[in-house]
Amino acid sequence: MNRIGERIKKHREQLNMPLAELSKKVGISISALSQIEHAKAFPSIITLKAIAENLNTTVGELIGENESLTRNPSIKKGEEKFVKANATGSSLYLLSHHCPGKQMEPFLIKIPPGSDSSDLISRHPGQAFLKLLEGKALVTLDKKDYTLVKGDNFYYNTNLEFVMKNPGRTTCSALWIISPPFM
Repeated sequence: MNRIGERIKKHREQLNMPLAELSKKVGISISALSQIEHAKAFPSIITLKAIAENLNTTVGELIGENESLTRNPSIKKGEEKFVKANATGSSLYLLSHHCPGKQMEPFLIKIPPGSDSSDLISRHPGQAFLKLLEGKALVTLDKKDYTLVKGDNFYYNTNLEFVMKNPGRTTCSALWIISPPFM
């Protein structure tokens, strides 16, 4: 609880926002906000959300969910974590450490010739970014086809029907970043 108050105060001071201004925007008294900042009171979720919005940050940032990212943010080549493979031989690798509260999830997907990404990532509310690192791919998004070659990028809503196929003769691989995390 002490750390939340410290984080709120730090963000407020970085914005040069007086205590009175933030308390007015959030709809709480100056003394209530002061008590929160000094760990003498704990904000409700609604109040914490309002504080975060007015400080241009997230509730997660205020509660410290990203602090574990600084412990070991590096994943060396070859340390990628195998997640799963599908029936066509395509495979998915996680490119980050487990971190509660993370807001995105990076993957490496490898698709052999003639294979596709089916059953690797399910539809869910969110967004994804894909960068083709090697090979060639045919992406079908909501029944519309797009051809990608090495270096091409693709950004889409993950609630749409998506499949990536490899029409080439060599394995294609892509960086796939999904938000929010689905695993």
